[in-house]
Amino acid sequence: MENYKTLEIVQRSPKSSVFHLNLNRPSLRNALSLDFFSEFPKALDSLDQNPNVSVIILSGNGAHFCSGIDLKVLDSISERSQSSDRGRTGERLRRHIKFLQDAITAIEHCRKPVIAGIHGACIGAGIDVVTACDIRFCTEDAFFSVKEVDLAITADVGTLQRLRASLGTEAMDEGIRLVAEGTPIDAGGVGIAAKSPLAVTGTKAVLLRGRDLTVDQGLDYVATWNSGMLLSGDLAEAVSAQIQKRKPVFAKL
Repeated sequence: MENYKTLEIVQRSPKSSVFHLNLNRPSLRNALSLDFFSEFPKALDSLDQNPNVSVIILSGNGAHFCSGIDLKVLDSISERSQSSDRGRTGERLRRHIKFLQDAITAIEHCRKPVIAGIHGACIGAGIDVVTACDIRFCTEDAFFSVKEVDLAITADVGTLQRLRASLGTEAMDEGIRLVAEGTPIDAGGVGIAAKSPLAVTGTKAVLLRGRDLTVDQGLDYVATWNSGMLLSGDLAEAVSAQIQKRKPVFAKL
């Protein structure tokens, strides 16, 4: 078995054709680092090419499945946006977003069925991962949250595209409506108003455009969208606010 920094491959029984691919950063609640995005496609490919593997179960070591993307990845994106040449900066950002997307899309390219076993937190990029899987099982303590907008980002690694494809537009809208029923309308409005205006606008635009696009087309669209929107200072402000445990302050549109 190959050794990885962020993953662990386990065969529970020598005769079993079911292999476990575990996210393996339990001390950080399996936050997804840049190493993960490099290693994950390689690990999947090795299992895909192994004739002894029939099924892959993807789960997380420790108390949670995945707490989302590592803030260091967001720092790297923010650093890439600091340049006076906005055109070339945008092109570099787009390539970086496609690199992150391709790592998750590797699940769909794998010939073997990939089953997600979800427990505890499944947040942000964790949802990107499980929506790309073929089957999803959850424990009773599993909970989910799309957190990208809290970090001033329009979710761009697959959630907005694959969640609609998995649930369908009506089921997705129903889920949003049910959440709204438990939240006072004014409070919900204030919550949205506190987010990055660029991230909120981008999320709406990508969701609406995605109704007419395939998953691949939708991923390409949001990569292009964010290559422009991430040139703003909102991401850096959101990350700083998270680290400093304060409310972010964003410029108006």
